[in-house]
This record gives sequence, structure tokens and C-alpha cells, in this order.
Amino acid sequence: MPHHRIRSPWTALLATLVLIVGTAQVASAHAILLDSTPKANSTVNGTELAADLRFNVRVDGSRSKLVLVGPNGSATTLSIAKQTRPDHLQSNAAGLTAGAYKLQWNVLASDGHMTRGEILFAVS
Repeated sequence: MPHHRIRSPWTALLATLVLIVGTAQVASAHAILLDSTPKANSTVNGTELAADLRFNVRVDGSRSKLVLVGPNGSATTLSIAKQTRPDHLQSNAAGLTAGAYKLQWNVLASDGHMTRGEILFAVS
């Protein structure tokens, strides 16, 4: 088996930088929720919700999922509207009653990785 040896400290430094930059680019492509309507821990008035989630990268709306969990624990999968912006998911829900809700999201990012999270909010 051949023995490879790094010939200079500059070669080692260059190899390390390439590894760090390559890893950072992959990690930065994962979908991170930047903003949402409703906001986390906010209170929504009324019986209807217009949800809008904005991510740091393009997400695939056709392979993503939004689930609204109501005060009684029942889960409803929401229909995702046709994407007008590649980094947004939008949906509507009606018939909400007062109480604590969770909007759970599961998105496919442009790097091919699924990311999930939830937004807690209340309806008054």
C-alpha cells in the first residue's frame, strides 16, 4: 500500500479549507425557517388562518407537508398553495376554535434533505 505524505503546510491548509468550505455550503442549504405567519407564540384572532412560512432556501412545495394540530389533539393536513415564491409555503385553514395550536412543517430543501419543525400559536 503506498504511503502518502503531505509535502508542505500550505497543502494541508488548502485541503482543510476546501473541506470546511464544502461542508459549510452543504449545511447552509438545509431549510431553516426564517419567518412565519402566524409567528411563534402569537395569538391569532378569528376562525381562519392564512399561513405563510419563509425559508432560507428554495423548498419543494409538492414534497413538503403542513399539519395543523388543534386544541383537542386532532391533526389536519393542510393543502399547500401553488408556490409563487420558491422559498415560501402558504396554506389556509378555516373553522378554528379558541385554544392552543401547532403548525407542523416538513419540507424538502433544495439540497435534497428533509427538515421539520413546528410553530406554536393560539387562537382567541
